[in-house]
Amino acid sequence: MQYIDLEQWPRYQHFKLFKDFDFPHFNLSANVDITRYLAMVKKQNYSFTLAMVHLLTHAANLRTDFRLRIEGEKVVEYDAVHPSITMQTGGDLFSYCRLEYSDQLNRFIADSNTRVDTVKANPTVTFSSRLDLLYITSIPWVSFTSLKHPAHRNPQDSIPRLAFGKYFRTGDQVMMPLSVQVHHGLMDGIHVGQYYQTVQELLDQDG
Repeated sequence: MQYIDLEQWPRYQHFKLFKDFDFPHFNLSANVDITRYLAMVKKQNYSFTLAMVHLLTHAANLRTDFRLRIEGEKVVEYDAVHPSITMQTGGDLFSYCRLEYSDQLNRFIADSNTRVDTVKANPTVTFSSRLDLLYITSIPWVSFTSLKHPAHRNPQDSIPRLAFGKYFRTGDQVMMPLSVQVHHGLMDGIHVGQYYQTVQELLDQDG
């Protein structure tokens, strides 16, 4: 973890511009091609949700901008960020479950299954005070085209919010909607576009 020298930071003026907005976040939604990744997940008998959470978190950890957070008047860069997911825990209700990132998919899924079982036994909607998180939610009932997340105004909430929806077939491809919401003081559309490119590159890799 390290603090950014704001006076030397190339986007300091952009940060100052957006940090005091009532709603300084923006959201992009687009489809990604999960054809190859889905085949691998099914072959390995992994949970699709946990496998996708891992890939999205891995993509975020490959990028500096998705590891930046606002801490008071400072900006901090974390060495790694970890997913905090929503999960159904009974009826129509959900709970939060904080997972621990590992660059090894099988290790991540094994550890996450244990954490998920713990939350199922003790549901909670308590927010963590940690900033080194990614908020990730799955909406498997809808192939959405847009989505907006709630976010705190005070203190500044700069944790990226990711959502993936119901995948669908179009010809020989399997597509999935992916929504990315970020703080505009920390990044712009070009950076989110680059994140989508990183995600797609990971999805296209073999096993």
